Amino acid sequence: MTCFRFKRFAVRQDESPMKVGTDGVLLGAWAPVRPDDRRILDIGTGTGVIALMLAQRAPEASVTGVDIAPVEEARRNAEASPWSGRLHFEQSPVQRFAPAEPFDLIVSNPPFFVESLTCPDRNRTTARHAVELPFEELRDAVLRLLARDGRFALVLPVNEAARFAALCGERLHLIRRTEVRTTPRHPAKRVLLAWQRGPAETPCEEATLTIGTGEHECYTAEYRALTRDFYLKF
Repeated sequence: MTCFRFKRFAVRQDESPMKVGTDGVLLGAWAPVRPDDRRILDIGTGTGVIALMLAQRAPEASVTGVDIAPVEEARRNAEASPWSGRLHFEQSPVQRFAPAEPFDLIVSNPPFFVESLTCPDRNRTTARHAVELPFEELRDAVLRLLARDGRFALVLPVNEAARFAALCGERLHLIRRTEVRTTPRHPAKRVLLAWQRGPAETPCEEATLTIGTGEHECYTAEYRALTRDFYLKF
């Protein structure tokens, strides 16, 4: 059994094609949670790791994870957590997902390879390539499911982030953008993005986050501060 342990919960990941990784943990720790959030949606939930992180961060919220792949592993991870009563998972394409109420916050670590070769493993292709969930359909699903003053956050590679931002146009307003570098000497490879439904009250908050110092197993103070509530090593 493959299990990734955090400070307050553990994630079994034998069945999911995509294991716990830095992208998902960054998004779960960085997403703009508000104290009055009551309904949160995780699109492409996989093992449920991001949903679990948001349940920890938003103690009053009900968190739903939706995925085109089976969600039994995510359900088992939720049942073993302290927040089992507030976590719910549904197997459904988000394009057809029809909840009773909109969501205050939507997050996604989406499939992002658009023009690259697909993998022979169909499950891994679905998880990594924008085949079943093209960016346009992800945007439309968010617009349909998000509350009037809700927020949407996701993590993408730099090039795909620019592509997705162009698709949003004036329909979603960018409120926060953080470029992520692995070390100070490397250019940013990932971007964390947060949008708001409706006009933005302040200019977009721009930042850079560097994960490591460049030395083996040495992490920056900012990365430790962001993830210390989750990672055992911090």
